[in-house]
Amino acid sequence: MLNVFTNKAAITGAIAAYKLQKETVGFVPTMGALHQGHLALVKKALLDTSFVVVSIFVNPTQFDNNDDLEKYPRTLDDDVKLLQTLSKNRILVYAPSVFDIYQGKTVADSFNFDGLEFEMEGRFRTGHFDGVGTIVKRFFEIIKPQKAYFGEKDFQQLAIVKKMVQKHAIPVQVIGCPIYREPSGLAMSSRNTRLNPSCKAMAPFVYKTLATVRDNFGTKRVEEMLEWVSSQFAKQDVLKLEYFIIADVETLKPAQEKQETKKYRAFIAVYADDVRLIDNIALN
Repeated sequence: MLNVFTNKAAITGAIAAYKLQKETVGFVPTMGALHQGHLALVKKALLDTSFVVVSIFVNPTQFDNNDDLEKYPRTLDDDVKLLQTLSKNRILVYAPSVFDIYQGKTVADSFNFDGLEFEMEGRFRTGHFDGVGTIVKRFFEIIKPQKAYFGEKDFQQLAIVKKMVQKHAIPVQVIGCPIYREPSGLAMSSRNTRLNPSCKAMAPFVYKTLATVRDNFGTKRVEEMLEWVSSQFAKQDVLKLEYFIIADVETLKPAQEKQETKKYRAFIAVYADDVRLIDNIALN
């Protein structure tokens, strides 16, 4: 059975014992309801480091919608069983309470991410990235990993964590890992478990749209592709487009015209009934 730690003192004591043996620490932060995408991150961490801390914590300060927070799936026992299939002795699970993390003051710190926080998700989820920065920084301070692993499905979050590490001189290497997809192309997400059958059937349309944009990126103008995506979702009954943009991967600012010297990604957010799905794809 994996060791599950629920408070800072216990997890820091366990980590200190490993570090005495000059072991390297990997860290995979999650909000639980683990799936194969999470396991891919843990597998990568196990390859790179001596042991891996996996946090399982639904962080209230990054939710701008209390209903979404309440409905977020919580499946700790199942999560631990899944992690045990990867290793029985090289994974530590940190599943703290809200009080253990926030000490009764459940508010986010304020961060300056050089404008990354105001693009895409930042436009639609007030305070979201202050919450992300707060929890990730606190986990880094508690766990002190050498390497931390984040999925590229949350590409903006990955960019923001890298920016925070740079600006606060935190001694951790942040590693982005490819999006893990279901056979249909749908990006794996804990929220997928909340999709009803009709939404689940239509959800792969999100990735199909992104793939078509990628295939046409060399020949179509940015404006043409934005209009095309809007028109495709206008025909949809089940899926509602919140945003679609093509952005510079460095600044995350929307592209107006393509420049040969820059790298671009397409980003999308869609509602399937009340379940919000995000995805992205590299274009060049």
